[in-house]
Amino acid sequence: MALSDEERRRLEKLEQELASSDPDLYRTLQSGAPRTNRREAAATVWGALALIGAFTLVIVGIAAELIIVGAVGFLLMVAAANWLLRGYGPQGGHKESP
Repeated sequence: MALSDEERRRLEKLEQELASSDPDLYRTLQSGAPRTNRREAAATVWGALALIGAFTLVIVGIAAELIIVGAVGFLLMVAAANWLLRGYGPQGGHKESP
């Protein structure tokens, strides 16, 4: 749906007001939404699957009363959680200055 001339003028006026009142926000909005890296998305998916598998191993170790299986499952669960959370790094890389 196309904008009318009046709507387009109003939008341009709002854009100019935003650019003059908050230039940092204006630049951030102009740059668009940060894109996610496919490698980070894959790390998140594989981390979640590994976490589920390791948790299953912990449950099997408890059910079978095998401490070593439960301990290995727990260590794998910690590693998988680390792998999962690597995919949730800061987006855009913007750092706030003090």
